[in-house]
Amino acid sequence: MIVASNLTKRYPGGYEALRDVSFDISQGQMVLITGHSGAGKTTLVKLIATIERPTSGSLVVNGQNLAALRRNALPYVRRHFGLVFQDQKLLFDRSALDNVLLPLQIAGLPHREAVRRGQAALDKVGLLAREKANPIALSGGEQQRLAIARAVVNRPTVLLADEPTGNLDAASATEILEIFADFHRVGVTIVVATHDQTWIERYHPNVLRLDHGRVV
Repeated sequence: MIVASNLTKRYPGGYEALRDVSFDISQGQMVLITGHSGAGKTTLVKLIATIERPTSGSLVVNGQNLAALRRNALPYVRRHFGLVFQDQKLLFDRSALDNVLLPLQIAGLPHREAVRRGQAALDKVGLLAREKANPIALSGGEQQRLAIARAVVNRPTVLLADEPTGNLDAASATEILEIFADFHRVGVTIVVATHDQTWIERYHPNVLRLDHGRVV
């Protein structure tokens, strides 16, 4: 499903965040990207999500080489991904439900169907009762759950996350882990960059370990 071959990302100035990275992720797997700070975890997530483009090598998702796609094709590819970032990137001038509806509005889904799916996504993460709340009124854990609801409302085949539990207390982090596990159980491919060893201890996922931009 996701196949990287000799993937390299070089930034201006010559810094190589990733070098000759190769791996294969099958549909339905849970894969953790681990490694020290600066190992290249976030860069790899951004490459898979097409937020950044590789310098060389190939990255094939569902049979499409993302490195070779034209930029005007990228928005259509991104619809297969749900993205969760550590800083959530929520819109604080909109309600929880409006935040979740945004991807569906961009996709042009009719309003009534969008609301139905948005409320269902909020229900999955335990936030349906807070649908009218502004994100500023939510706790850190609730904000992260809201970000997950927004990420899955388009029913992606791959859920990507970058340090989704990094800023949370232990109880909130456990809730987030369980939500990801629930989606994994119904066949969603999960790819998470994290320092949190609890994922490994609890769910025994496949692990892709990076060290200074290389796969260990």
